[in-house]
Amino acid sequence: MEIKDFYREILNEHNINPSHKKVLETPTYTLQGVNPSCGDNITLYLKADNGIITDGSFEGNGCAISQASVDMMLDLIIKKPEQEALRLAENFINMIKGTASQEEIEELEEAGALQDISHMPARVKCAELGWRTMKQMLGIRE
Repeated sequence: MEIKDFYREILNEHNINPSHKKVLETPTYTLQGVNPSCGDNITLYLKADNGIITDGSFEGNGCAISQASVDMMLDLIIKKPEQEALRLAENFINMIKGTASQEEIEELEEAGALQDISHMPARVKCAELGWRTMKQMLGIRE
């Protein structure tokens, strides 16, 4: 299996069978994110306790990239400190811009499968939607 086929398979799995697509009961944080250029939208829910993200989910509509990306993000950040989640979001955004190191991309685990999105300018905002929403939710704005 070629590496691109493997990445496509990861993307499809997260889009078709997302682990985190549901309403989260009693979230600590809730924020809606919208990509105005294409209409993708999510509502992101996070539970945190003493600065640790203990659970997370999302609901919304959009393309396969936006939906899979937020699901991958949640896989990665649940059980991590909020500051670590923010650092990983920076790594992801840098990866999409083409400026992340190989080590930073490897830290993204499955989300690193979206690295080639950097070559598709129309899809960049789709891939970043969940990550930017999480950054805004936790108080970091660009």
